[in-house]
Amino acid sequence: QVQLVESGGGLVQAGGSLRLSCAASGTIFSLHTMGWFRQAPGKQRELVATITNGGTTNYADSVKGRFTISRDNAKNTVYLQMNSLKPEDTAVYYCNRMNPVLTTRAMSDSWGQGTQVTVSS
Repeated sequence: QVQLVESGGGLVQAGGSLRLSCAASGTIFSLHTMGWFRQAPGKQRELVATITNGGTTNYADSVKGRFTISRDNAKNTVYLQMNSLKPEDTAVYYCNRMNPVLTTRAMSDSWGQGTQVTVSS
């Protein structure tokens, strides 16, 4: 059974930085494209960034230039470095494996607990 454990969230002022981590177990992590998603109150979950097993990255326009996704296959962990944070980045952040065919969708409907990011103005 795949487990995803997100951490690193917190309260930060606008313009600040946070680094999120997602530790995966129960899967061959290095084979998968991984993604970070976020869900703000009253909104649908949205895709923020993805990274392939080869290290190719992709970002939502809203975070491009501010967020950086990376991975450490030896640690089965994917990271999200978030700089120049804005109040509109406030959300619960989740990671998941990406669907290899429907490449903007998560592979599974099973999600971790997420990590809360709150950006004050």
